Amino acid sequence: MSPELIAKLIQAGLPGAMVEVYGDDGVHFEALVVYEAFQGKLPLARHRMVYACLGDKMGGEIHALALKTLTPTEQQQA
Repeated sequence: MSPELIAKLIQAGLPGAMVEVYGDDGVHFEALVVYEAFQGKLPLARHRMVYACLGDKMGGEIHALALKTLTPTEQQQA
Protein backbone atom coordinates (compact mmCIF):
# COMPACT_ATOMS: atom_id res chain seq x y z
CA MET A 1 0.00 0.00 0.00
CA SER A 2 1.31 3.45 -0.86
CA PRO A 3 1.26 6.56 1.33
CA GLU A 4 -0.67 8.31 -1.46
CA LEU A 5 -3.46 5.72 -1.39
CA ILE A 6 -3.74 5.94 2.39
CA ALA A 7 -3.98 9.74 2.14
CA LYS A 8 -6.74 9.43 -0.48
CA LEU A 9 -8.72 7.01 1.70
CA ILE A 10 -8.49 9.33 4.70
CA GLN A 11 -9.44 12.36 2.61
CA ALA A 12 -12.43 10.48 1.19
CA GLY A 13 -13.66 9.70 4.71
CA LEU A 14 -12.84 13.11 6.18
CA PRO A 15 -13.74 15.60 3.43
CA GLY A 16 -11.72 18.80 3.66
CA ALA A 17 -8.99 17.27 5.82
CA MET A 18 -5.35 18.07 5.11
CA VAL A 19 -3.54 14.73 5.09
CA GLU A 20 0.18 13.91 4.80
CA VAL A 21 1.28 10.27 4.94
CA TYR A 22 4.85 8.99 5.05
CA GLY A 23 6.24 5.46 4.94
CA ASP A 24 9.05 3.75 3.09
CA ASP A 25 8.44 0.03 3.64
CA GLY A 26 4.82 -0.30 2.48
CA VAL A 27 3.41 -1.48 5.83
CA HIS A 28 4.54 1.07 8.48
CA PHE A 29 3.28 4.63 8.08
CA GLU A 30 3.08 7.99 9.81
CA ALA A 31 0.27 10.44 9.11
CA LEU A 32 -0.54 14.03 9.94
CA VAL A 33 -4.27 14.74 9.69
CA VAL A 34 -5.56 18.28 10.16
CA TYR A 35 -9.35 18.43 10.29
CA GLU A 36 -11.79 21.01 11.62
CA ALA A 37 -14.20 18.36 12.93
CA PHE A 38 -11.53 17.16 15.42
CA GLN A 39 -12.42 20.24 17.50
CA GLY A 40 -13.55 19.19 20.97
CA LYS A 41 -12.66 15.51 20.47
CA LEU A 42 -10.12 13.59 22.53
CA PRO A 43 -7.13 12.02 20.72
CA LEU A 44 -8.64 8.52 20.88
CA ALA A 45 -11.85 9.69 19.19
CA ARG A 46 -9.81 11.48 16.52
CA HIS A 47 -7.78 8.34 15.84
CA ARG A 48 -10.95 6.25 15.59
CA MET A 49 -12.29 8.67 12.98
CA VAL A 50 -9.14 8.16 10.89
CA TYR A 51 -9.10 4.37 11.38
CA ALA A 52 -12.74 4.21 10.26
CA CYS A 53 -11.66 5.64 6.89
CA LEU A 54 -9.21 2.77 6.44
CA GLY A 55 -11.52 -0.06 7.47
CA ASP A 56 -10.09 -3.56 7.32
CA LYS A 57 -6.84 -2.31 5.79
CA MET A 58 -5.73 -1.50 9.35
CA GLY A 59 -3.97 -4.53 10.76
CA GLY A 60 -3.86 -6.04 7.27
CA GLU A 61 -2.23 -4.09 4.46
CA ILE A 62 -1.36 -1.36 6.95
CA HIS A 63 0.60 -2.98 9.77
CA ALA A 64 1.16 0.23 11.75
CA LEU A 65 0.00 3.83 11.45
CA ALA A 66 1.36 6.49 13.78
CA LEU A 67 -1.10 9.38 13.85
CA LYS A 68 -0.82 13.05 14.66
CA THR A 69 -4.30 14.57 14.59
CA LEU A 70 -4.80 18.30 14.90
CA THR A 71 -7.41 20.96 14.29
CA PRO A 72 -6.34 23.82 12.00
CA THR A 73 -6.01 26.07 15.08
CA GLU A 74 -3.80 23.52 16.85
CA GLN A 75 -1.61 23.25 13.76
CA GLN A 76 -1.15 27.02 13.62
CA GLN A 77 -0.14 27.09 17.30
CA ALA A 78 2.38 24.26 16.90
